[in-house]
Amino acid sequence: MATDIEEPTLTVDELAARAGVTVRTVRFYGTRGLLPPPVIGPRRVGHYGQEHLSRLALIEELQHQGMTLAAIERYLQQLPEGLSAHDLAIHRAVVASWAPDSAEEVSRAELERRAGRPLSAADLDRLVAMSVVREAAGPGTYRVDLGLLRLGVQLLDVPIAHETILAARTVLLKHTRAAAHELSLLFRDEVSERESVEAVKDLSAHMQPLVVQALLTTFQRSLKEELREWLTEES
Repeated sequence: MATDIEEPTLTVDELAARAGVTVRTVRFYGTRGLLPPPVIGPRRVGHYGQEHLSRLALIEELQHQGMTLAAIERYLQQLPEGLSAHDLAIHRAVVASWAPDSAEEVSRAELERRAGRPLSAADLDRLVAMSVVREAAGPGTYRVDLGLLRLGVQLLDVPIAHETILAARTVLLKHTRAAAHELSLLFRDEVSERESVEAVKDLSAHMQPLVVQALLTTFQRSLKEELREWLTEES
């Protein structure tokens, strides 16, 4: 597995804020073995890194799936050792793909708590443009896509033009929709003789996490090849 080169630099308070949880929750997960221990630095201060942040995001996603704490413990114990933050993010994406679209109406304070950081007016405008957040009917309330919120918040700090992010989103939507359409035709042929709605649902439940994992892996490899070719041309 790839390892993260970024050294742990977050205090427990900073980790909790970025993950949108309380310090008490972080420490509780640590005592249950859900989080690796921090790296102890000078003055006996514990420092956390991206692996801890990604693991907290995965735990949160598993909770959204309705899993109990005991079930989450068993799930995490089955993961290979040495997973990087990147590997954990892929696991979270696959887990999230099993859940239906989730949107929730929250206050500005709750939105910032879920985001793990204060959000400026410009930040909110950017999240709205990415279809992560939209204003709700009530004053000072927002309807947020919980499945996209963490990704959207991460994109706020990406040093890339807002227009480029939106263009990339359009490209991804276009091609993933096309792939989904082609795959649905293949699956439809498998159940055409039975013509059973339950058969379609059953096939989808079995195939969806496998397809998502395959798409993620294929995209990663393809992107690496494209970047390698690009850098070769530039050198």
